[in-house]
Amino acid sequence: MAGYKDDIVMEITPQVLLKAYACGLFPMAESADDPGLFWLEPERRGVLPLDRFHMPRRLRRTIRNDVFEIRVSTDFQGVIDGCAEPMPGRQKTWINREIRRLYSELFDMGYCHTVEAWQEGELVGGLYGVSLNGAFFGESMFTFRTDASKVCLAHLVARLIAGGYSLLDTQFVTDHLSKFGAQEVSQADYNERLAEALKLETDFYALSPHARGEEVLSILDSSNTR
Repeated sequence: MAGYKDDIVMEITPQVLLKAYACGLFPMAESADDPGLFWLEPERRGVLPLDRFHMPRRLRRTIRNDVFEIRVSTDFQGVIDGCAEPMPGRQKTWINREIRRLYSELFDMGYCHTVEAWQEGELVGGLYGVSLNGAFFGESMFTFRTDASKVCLAHLVARLIAGGYSLLDTQFVTDHLSKFGAQEVSQADYNERLAEALKLETDFYALSPHARGEEVLSILDSSNTR
């Protein structure tokens, strides 16, 4: 894995962050308490092909039944707070103050988006990431209810398909993401995909923020080449 330490002599701006994404880099912190950031450019990159999204049968039923109310980009602070919470198998978080600042500013600029799962007025799961032309860079997700983040991921994939995106970058491939079809590609392959995606004109809101589960399933089924 290639990594580049940033000594934070100059404050990283949202514009610098967008340029880094366009070059295949993304930032991380050592821990929530570490004030600095470092750049990563993995030799093997995780991507989730939009036309090969695998959906378990139980998840399909959950989506169809609209178990969760899905909202889009309404509560960035709530989502990043959820992503920073310790979870089973994830006792530490890398979301520090600088990450919060940068992505909050990107959210205000319209480049960072959230997909949120709500139940009875409570945020119970979600994810956030950065949209740049035809690429969406997934950053983190969380769940406080069974399948909440999975439903958000399915809604995100349908939204990207509807909006004309070609690349969903997952950074790395976890056991969790591999169940949905995520795969590793070489750095060269990733850079080619990224270059093509950056040529596209897309619309993150081509799918209504209030899209129901049946519409999401229809988009996913019609685009699935498995």
